[in-house]
Amino acid sequence: MTRALFLAHTAAPSGAEIALHRLVRAMDKTDVTVVFTESGPMVDKLRADGTDVVVVDGAFDSRSVKIEGMSIRRMIGGLTGLIRLGWAVGAVVRESGADVVIAESSKALLMGTIASRRARVPLVWHSHDRISREYFGALFTAVLHVLGWTACRGFIANSTSTLKSLPTWRRPAVVAYPGVDGSADRPTGARPEQSAPEDTVLCLVARLTPWKGHVLFLEAIAAMTTRPAHVFLVGGTFFGEEPYRAELEAMAAALDLPVTFTGHVDDPRDYMRMSDVLVHCTLTAEPFGQVVVEGMLAGCAVVASRPGGPAEIVEHGVNGMLVDSGDREALTAMLDRVVADRDLRTRLSAAAPARAAHFDIEESARTVEDFLERVLDSVTVGAHHGR
Repeated sequence: MTRALFLAHTAAPSGAEIALHRLVRAMDKTDVTVVFTESGPMVDKLRADGTDVVVVDGAFDSRSVKIEGMSIRRMIGGLTGLIRLGWAVGAVVRESGADVVIAESSKALLMGTIASRRARVPLVWHSHDRISREYFGALFTAVLHVLGWTACRGFIANSTSTLKSLPTWRRPAVVAYPGVDGSADRPTGARPEQSAPEDTVLCLVARLTPWKGHVLFLEAIAAMTTRPAHVFLVGGTFFGEEPYRAELEAMAAALDLPVTFTGHVDDPRDYMRMSDVLVHCTLTAEPFGQVVVEGMLAGCAVVASRPGGPAEIVEHGVNGMLVDSGDREALTAMLDRVVADRDLRTRLSAAAPARAAHFDIEESARTVEDFLERVLDSVTVGAHHGR
């Protein structure tokens, strides 16, 4: 049985960590250990499932390393801290007897590079982000490309869009969509019928951070011909984003919009069930978009942004609608169309769950497990050829 150690820099319940939780819970052919470099909610969640979890922490907070707003001095100090954490993780890798390390983020990639070298095991990069200039800037994109290619023996991407942004260059690579558990994640009970236009309820489920497009969403709602009866903004703040929530609350009040800010909720399915339409409107390409699949599984009529992962999930006009990222006028027009056309919403809502079922976590887990075995086989063959 393959012994795999997954390395995550944060234990906050954001998208990548939720995807990791679902993945390792479904991996029954692999002996899994998950290492976090901080304590947090995801530590408790994984341990509750019986997953072996190790927390390697200290005076340094890996989340303090940010691309924007850091001086060169602080950046160097932050990178030094990540390297030290990576060295400490390397000791855990050796003690666990892991065959392979899987880095779950760009920060984990740096730490994993050090850890895998210390433990002398291969490193795989499981990327939940598109490694491109709009996310990381030109300099850090180049650095991550070089580091990824030199340090990694394989790449796992959460979408084809993400895979195209990775420096695979003939290295083994695979797409493993962040799947859902069709039985555990599907809301229970009958789905309410789609509401009349004037009674329509919309929801946006996302961490409160600017690139998720909350401002764009509120502006689009304010410009609609028929405003929804209510709007749920479901999501919390994790990385010093509390001022952004205050900004959004002030904006909603100024525009006189019927918005409820729920804060973070562990299970957003109740809000999806109360909503006719789930909206996804990121300002840049979403790497995947788990919430789009979750909304479809819940039977929402989905409006999602393209390009990126949502364009791989939604079949436009069949089980959801797509709109160009960052285009407020296009988003307003699409929301006007969907809200006004109850029959369209009913048709999209009815077709959505079957499409969501294609993104099954069991299949994703098999894909990852088979890929890790493939990487380890290639390392073994390479070692024999090198003798």
